[in-house]
Amino acid sequence: MTSFLRRRARHLLAPAAGAVYLVLWIVAEAGRADLTGHVLVVSAFAVAIALASWMPATALGLVVVVPLLQALHLLARPRDTTWPEYLAIAIVVGVVGAGRSGLLRWLAVPVLGVASVAAAWAMAVPTVADPDVWSNWTASGEGTRGSLVLLSLAIAGASGIAWAVGVAIGAAWRIGLARTRVAVAERETAVTTAELRAEQDRARIARDVHDSLAHSLAVVVSQAQGAAAVAGSDGPTATALRDIADVSRSALGDVRSLVERIQGTGPAAAHGLADVPDLVEDMRELGMRATLEQHGDPVRLGTATDGAVHRIVQESLTNVLKHQGRTAEARVVLDWRGPGLGVVVTSRGDAPLVALDGPGSGVDGMRERARLAGGWLRAGDGDDPDEFVVTGWLPTEAGR
Repeated sequence: MTSFLRRRARHLLAPAAGAVYLVLWIVAEAGRADLTGHVLVVSAFAVAIALASWMPATALGLVVVVPLLQALHLLARPRDTTWPEYLAIAIVVGVVGAGRSGLLRWLAVPVLGVASVAAAWAMAVPTVADPDVWSNWTASGEGTRGSLVLLSLAIAGASGIAWAVGVAIGAAWRIGLARTRVAVAERETAVTTAELRAEQDRARIARDVHDSLAHSLAVVVSQAQGAAAVAGSDGPTATALRDIADVSRSALGDVRSLVERIQGTGPAAAHGLADVPDLVEDMRELGMRATLEQHGDPVRLGTATDGAVHRIVQESLTNVLKHQGRTAEARVVLDWRGPGLGVVVTSRGDAPLVALDGPGSGVDGMRERARLAGGWLRAGDGDDPDEFVVTGWLPTEAGR
């Protein structure tokens, strides 16, 4: 829930900036004449700022289209008090630069160049019907060509600086978040290791209890039933023997139920299959190309299996982040088409976030968790370079 609110709050910053941009422009230009046509222009720029985080491609399109339409005299051209409206270009490319999409981040560079030239053209190139341009506002006496070059470089430079700052902020945020996630994952791994040891102890005790006590009770049931059959159907001896068999049979069922509860309880039940999409989305927030696929119709999982699926996917993605980097590609597949649930996590990457200082316990922990749930897990290098594959199988309630 906290991760969800954090992501939503970050995405609300751009809409808030668009609203502030529009309000400040209205306040600054209130009372001036002949500004009706500029309301549409500024509103379009405000929308572009608001969409820069949610729909970055649309925002980049708007900051190019609006200046082009102004240069073509299809929208109101800037005036001596409204030309700062082009600050929207710098804001949009800065927000896109801080985003997680590498393609759009680099696409923002030619976009800011085209938008800057179009904006400079709208400000500096006069026409017969509208000779009021930059050289008149500043009384600089520069020619049209000089003003066009100067304004193009100025707008492009300011927008380029904003883009670079956005890229730096986005990279710093993602690196910091990745390191935080790794630190949290390492703490959780230590806790999980302790949990696994405790679960192994409980499972061993449960098996010992089942093997000894259940066997003894089964012998009692068998002997009591045999003795009751020999004693006949009437008489207190036969009744007592049947009571002994019934009580022993009930105790045997209680022992089996107790063993199942011992093996199926624990902190692993705090998270389950329903939380797997959030794990994948968290990796996307860090810049990883992570995808989730499901094949077949999901069926009910036991409590231990449900927690094991979450832990296996979580540990696999954490290992991808640590040993293959934020730019890695990870593919999580849940396959329900067999007698149980197949889990495959395939990853590719060669930019580890932390140095490998020896064999860790992550894979062993995943393998043991799968075993405790009644399944199996294997992990190792794939066929392609820098590829790692985790493959597991866990039983479902229908397949038991």
